[in-house]
Amino acid sequence: MRVVIVGAGFTGIQLAKILVNERNNVTVIDNNEEITRHVADQVDCTVLTQDGNNLENLEEAGIAKADALVCLTDSDEVNMITCSLVDAFYPDILKIARVRNYAYYVNTAAAKKSHAGDFSGNHRPLYGIDYMIHPDVEAAEAIVEAVENGAVSNIVSFDNSEMQISRIPVSEGSVLAGHTLMELRNLTDIHMLVCYVEIDGKTSLPSGPTVMSAGCMLGVLSSKEDVSRILELCGSEQKDLKKIAIVGAGRIGTLIASKLYEPKKVFGVNFIGRKKPSQKIAIIDTDSELAKVASERFPYANVLCGDATDESFLREENIPDFDLAICATHNHELNMVVAAYLESLGVKQSISLVNSAAFADIATKLGVDVSIALRDVIVDSIMSHMRGNAVKEIHTITNGDFEIIECEVKENSSVIGKMLKDIAEPGKYLVLLDRHSGAEEYEIAGGNTIFAAGDHLVLITDSEESRRILGLFGNVNE
Repeated sequence: MRVVIVGAGFTGIQLAKILVNERNNVTVIDNNEEITRHVADQVDCTVLTQDGNNLENLEEAGIAKADALVCLTDSDEVNMITCSLVDAFYPDILKIARVRNYAYYVNTAAAKKSHAGDFSGNHRPLYGIDYMIHPDVEAAEAIVEAVENGAVSNIVSFDNSEMQISRIPVSEGSVLAGHTLMELRNLTDIHMLVCYVEIDGKTSLPSGPTVMSAGCMLGVLSSKEDVSRILELCGSEQKDLKKIAIVGAGRIGTLIASKLYEPKKVFGVNFIGRKKPSQKIAIIDTDSELAKVASERFPYANVLCGDATDESFLREENIPDFDLAICATHNHELNMVVAAYLESLGVKQSISLVNSAAFADIATKLGVDVSIALRDVIVDSIMSHMRGNAVKEIHTITNGDFEIIECEVKENSSVIGKMLKDIAEPGKYLVLLDRHSGAEEYEIAGGNTIFAAGDHLVLITDSEESRRILGLFGNVNE
């Protein structure tokens, strides 16, 4: 696949690295010479120091033969104009733009919804953008998903399925500590599958002899209802989240609050914050204006204007008695510190929004239960859109070393009619779930699972092998 990336910030570089690792043809454009020099040192791809919103420059970059254009500059307007320009001359190219102005995002979504019938068939997308990505929306959705799953760990869930992957630490007193995976069936009757193991910062796909040592992290596939039992098995527990504190009344914090408030629709309009939530919610921010707006928007919440690092303020408002703290300000370093601090005061669990997987690892070492890496969430969303209709979702884990992919077995796949044990490649990939065409629910894949065209799969693969592995199932865009 040929991809042109306009904008070489952290997200652009991370996306380029993943695409290059999958052996795609990538060109990165940025008008800052110092940045492009850095990219050239970091990524084995074509790098051009030019303005990306110029058609001649784009054509020099190979846009005429590209499969996708991804615009990630710091300017929403440049991203949108670049997509519109390319759409006018090369309408068949997939165009993805990151925007940070919420008005652009929400107004575009509203226009598409109100004119849904007009955007079918061959009608061009608004602004020539096939997919518009807003970082705050992506972050809020990831955080709410973690809350809905008990905020016990980083969660990967799948649409219309009771199955999920939970990242769970093995504690010193766990009955699993010191045992191998092949002994797992003798230790519990829970129907589960260990997808990956993190030991001393290194992640690998497990095999029977893999030892589950105290201090390691397990990626465990199971039904949602079994998570509490698995946590207990690993030496942890799942608690009820009846009292939730959100630190940050900015866009991400209010998006989280609006989702927790279960928006009520009346004649197609969202009346956010008017329905009393099932949990007690407190929203904390030092900005009096943001706090005032939040108090008007969420009448059932306890909106506090104060400093989340001030112990006397926190104790006065009984915040240490809360079940969960969500730190979702735009200061990601502060989020980590405050989340760990609140847990030290007595808050039972915490979620922190951080910049990247590297910071997520630091947050975990500080004692934060769940860390949502914003840049990884954005890259996952972009990659999911780029895979084509047969690939529904992609979730990168552990600094992008591995990917969890939801995809479909295509009619041209070489695996059709074969058993999983006959095509297995230990250490390269694992097929985790299989939902046969017409079936309603996924099943955990086993050695005797036979693949058929139309099957929906969930698999985990080494990122460098993902393009080749997807090719086995007929899912690679050439």
